[in-house]
Amino acid sequence: MVRPNNQLPDNLPQLQNLIKRDPESYSDEFHTQYEHFLSLLEIFALNPGEENKSLDEIVMFIAQVAQCYPQVCQQFPKHLTDLLRSSATVLDPAMRNSFVKALILLRNKNLVPALDILELFFQLLRCQDKNLRTFLQTHIVTDIKNMNAKHKDMKLNSSLQNFMYGMLKDANPKAAKMSVDIMIELYKKNIWNDAKTVNVIASVGCFSNITKVLVTSLKFFLGHDDEDEAGSDSDSEEEVDLKGALMANRVNKKTKKRQKQLQQIKKQAVKAQKKKKNAPAFNFSGIHLIHNPQGMAEGLFKQLQSSNERFEVKLMHLDVISRLIGIHELFLFGFYPYITRFLQPHQRQVTRILQFAAQASHELIPGDVIEPILKTIANNFITERNSSDVMAIGLNATREICMRCPLAMGEDLLQDLAMYKTYKEKSVMMAARSLITLYREQLPAMLHKKDRGRQTEAQAERKVRAYGEKDVKDTVVGAEVLLKDSKTIDIGSDDDDTDSNDGEWVTVTHSDNEDRCEEQASDSEEEEEDDDDEEEDDDDEDDDEEAEESDEGVASDCEESTRKEKKENAKSSKAEIKMLDQKEAAQELALTRIFTDEDFKRINAANLKKTVTSARKRPLEQDRAEFVKLNSIEMIYKKRKHDKESRLETVQAGRQDRERFGWKDGRVNENCSKTNREKRKTKNFGMLRHKARSKVKKSFRDKQLAMRKHLLHQKKMK
Repeated sequence: MVRPNNQLPDNLPQLQNLIKRDPESYSDEFHTQYEHFLSLLEIFALNPGEENKSLDEIVMFIAQVAQCYPQVCQQFPKHLTDLLRSSATVLDPAMRNSFVKALILLRNKNLVPALDILELFFQLLRCQDKNLRTFLQTHIVTDIKNMNAKHKDMKLNSSLQNFMYGMLKDANPKAAKMSVDIMIELYKKNIWNDAKTVNVIASVGCFSNITKVLVTSLKFFLGHDDEDEAGSDSDSEEEVDLKGALMANRVNKKTKKRQKQLQQIKKQAVKAQKKKKNAPAFNFSGIHLIHNPQGMAEGLFKQLQSSNERFEVKLMHLDVISRLIGIHELFLFGFYPYITRFLQPHQRQVTRILQFAAQASHELIPGDVIEPILKTIANNFITERNSSDVMAIGLNATREICMRCPLAMGEDLLQDLAMYKTYKEKSVMMAARSLITLYREQLPAMLHKKDRGRQTEAQAERKVRAYGEKDVKDTVVGAEVLLKDSKTIDIGSDDDDTDSNDGEWVTVTHSDNEDRCEEQASDSEEEEEDDDDEEEDDDDEDDDEEAEESDEGVASDCEESTRKEKKENAKSSKAEIKMLDQKEAAQELALTRIFTDEDFKRINAANLKKTVTSARKRPLEQDRAEFVKLNSIEMIYKKRKHDKESRLETVQAGRQDRERFGWKDGRVNENCSKTNREKRKTKNFGMLRHKARSKVKKSFRDKQLAMRKHLLHQKKMK
């Protein structure tokens, strides 16, 4: 019996449902549809530019049920990949999207190897279809992330990275741009965060002839942790309030919807708790993983000199080169005369160029190389013909450069700049004083005697380093403060050696005097035992007294001899004891003891006290960071305007997008009338004087006078 609703040859969704339930019963129908697919594919290959809806439907049908007949569909992915490879650019966009979605379905069911599909998708990035490229980029990133979820597949990653290396050199700009975007996104997701990915972008992307690829690669090396920290802060703000949800569920009416929402909140809370327990993944800038930073810096500088790109692209070049020089302490002496040309107050983005000059400075660069930059800044910025803001920015830039390379500043130039500490503008004065404070810490001898200030203990201990000299610490700085607790230090043995003989026999040697004492004591004991055997009839009390007297005599002789020997040993050991000074004792203490958190707190407090002791105030903290912040150059002291016009401007600006103060009168409808009490607020006082007077309470005297007046008036009326 044939059912009237059974239209299997034409109704593919119904056949798909039945095949998934019972594949064996409908194998003949599937074979028929597969043969039909092969015939349609041959017809479509003759004219791939036209859309074929029947082929589209049957391709998606076979992709949905391919896992039920793996032997029959073994060649199905190959037919689709061959068609896409041969005529991807001329295919109809709808048919191309259909074939790609079918391959993704097969990939999700593990019916196609990942490497073949991903290589095909990378080639499809050349197509002139923006939606397809975006779809492929999302799938490639997601697929590679899923493959490396449990453990990293190094073999697959290596082969894909090699293929990507060739894609970056592709002549098609869109394919190359999409490839570098995929690599950067995978690096940020901690999937391809190895040195190989970074060096492919550094060696190929940063030297690409395609401007978009070049800019994207340079931006990758300029990015660091700020964006990740902002994202983590936003995630932490959206924490799940499980306690509030449980309380609300206890109070509110119980419904299925609220129970479902509560279960979701519980799952989110558990997920957030697991996320907190996981170790944090530290993702830092890829500029640290470059194998050949010197070659990259030289190549970028050569490319910068010969390029005709926009000024913004040149600034990116300067930023990357300066970071490479500063972080890896490179030598690129041609960079400094090149950047000196742009150091003019009227130059566009001049504060960023000053930032690059500071980033490219480090201690290993000779002072003669950086000194022309400081003189140019002094001549072009720090002059009274410029405004106070320009002078302050120039002094701040000088301070940032000298913080990284103190030997670049000459003594005459430093003393001239220090004279601006009494300048009339406070911004210039504060910038000059910050420069003086820096050299008080680094090289106080270069300052004038009156500018050196009162010397602190930390400055007295600091040693002036010559060019190229490294300050290597051989102990924990400030460990002298812990010597008060430990009066003696065992130099010959460590703490670890004390427990090395646990559970073993240890031979203990005695001196000759001690051996003699022990022999005498044992002889006396034997004699007492013989006497006891011979004289058994004697009283026990007499025996005890004799034994005690004999023991005391032997013990007193032994004590006298041991005292003499100890005195002799003490005299001889005084010559062997090594007297340590405070520094050596602190070094030995650091080698023989494990410091606790409390010890480090005491050390930090002592070091901080040294910076304050004998000083008028605490000096500025000069910590050398990897990157120079733009605020440290642009941040200048600005005096607030106190005239009436500027204050009114700020008042009016604060009133924007704000309702008028006190304007609400409590009416629901603004067009309705007001009450008498509200109307009274807007009336003139003369109209309400009599009502205000009536409210005043009369005194007793006023009441008497009013009563008298009233009675006299009544009398006259009679």
